[in-house]
Amino acid sequence: VQLQAFGGGLVQAGDSLRLSCAASGRTSSRFAMGWFRQAPGKEREFIAAITYDGATTNYAASVKDRFTISGDNARSTVHLQMNSLKPEDTAVYYCAAGRAIVSTIARASAYNYWGQGTLVTVSS
Repeated sequence: VQLQAFGGGLVQAGDSLRLSCAASGRTSSRFAMGWFRQAPGKEREFIAAITYDGATTNYAASVKDRFTISGDNARSTVHLQMNSLKPEDTAVYYCAAGRAIVSTIARASAYNYWGQGTLVTVSS
C-alpha cells in the first residue's frame, strides 16, 4: 500500500488549506485513515481519523471545530479540510491507513501504512 499526501503549502494565519491523501496498491475497503503531524522538535501527534465506513471520526482537541476529515472509500482517498489555521499548526502532516477500529484510531501504532508527509507552514 502506498499513500501519497499532497496539498501542503505556506499560508497566513486564519487561512484555510485542504490536504488530500490517495492510497494505491493493495488497499482495503476496511482501512481506517488518519492524519498525524510532527512539528520541528516535537513528537508526532494525532490530528484526525475516520473509520473505514465513515461512520466515526475522531479529532484532537487542538483542531476540533477547525479541521474536518472526510473520506472517499471508492477512490481510496481521505481529505483534511483545515480552517482558521494558526502558526502552531505548522508541521509536516502525514496520512496513515490501517485496520484501526474506533477505540484505536487515534493511536499511531494502529496504522500500518504511512505517507511521506506534506509540509504546512502557517505564518503569523
